[in-house]
Amino acid sequence: MGSQQRSQVNTSSSATSSSKADALTSFGSLSDEQLEAHLLVSNYGAFELTDAIRPSVDLQVVPRQGFRHDVYSDPTTKVKVPVMMASATKRRLFDLFIDMIDTLGPVVDVVLETSHYHSGGHQDHYREHIDMPVLKSILYDFEEMLLNDGCTGIAVLNPQRQQEVQFDEHKLIIAYGSPLESFERVLIDHDVYVDEKIRFVTEAEHVHTSSDQMFDQFQQLTMRLGMESEGDVTTC
Repeated sequence: MGSQQRSQVNTSSSATSSSKADALTSFGSLSDEQLEAHLLVSNYGAFELTDAIRPSVDLQVVPRQGFRHDVYSDPTTKVKVPVMMASATKRRLFDLFIDMIDTLGPVVDVVLETSHYHSGGHQDHYREHIDMPVLKSILYDFEEMLLNDGCTGIAVLNPQRQQEVQFDEHKLIIAYGSPLESFERVLIDHDVYVDEKIRFVTEAEHVHTSSDQMFDQFQQLTMRLGMESEGDVTTC
């Protein structure tokens, strides 16, 4: 494969019909040169994005650092799970993720998500029972891909504790499961502070970027982790 870059536009699921139509024109009406210029902008004040994602051209949401609390309600069991969502500038992001998963214990399960070449969905790859030091060593080998590929996400979980940390395609860090205090301490240690009014790029139109080279690296990572794959599931 070559290294051709690909981009994919997403709109917020909570947007109204009129705002979706308006949002689509913010990318759809751009020339190739204008889109390329927008993709080259990575700094918004003191906050730097990775190459994986860009906000809407009209900056419906301006990227910034912080975290907030939320609740996930399981649609089947109706069980409510406490959640924290965090955004961090590029230079802090990967070490923050590593320190977050380090709180999950010595042995964990891993899920890699890919939306490469999956229109409207993604595919999951699973690995159970991996030692944390081994996992961290492998992830550091693929740090650049995990940071900059807008079609790759990863989740690390401890089923016994019912806790999980996601590093999703948007390069947000999402922690699930009580208690959340250990995750909060890690965030604050990395100068990521609570802001319950923070909005994330996922809550408005945004664009993901990837490349054939990134997909090749994703496949290498699945092999290094000894993963098995499942079929397509719903979109993020």
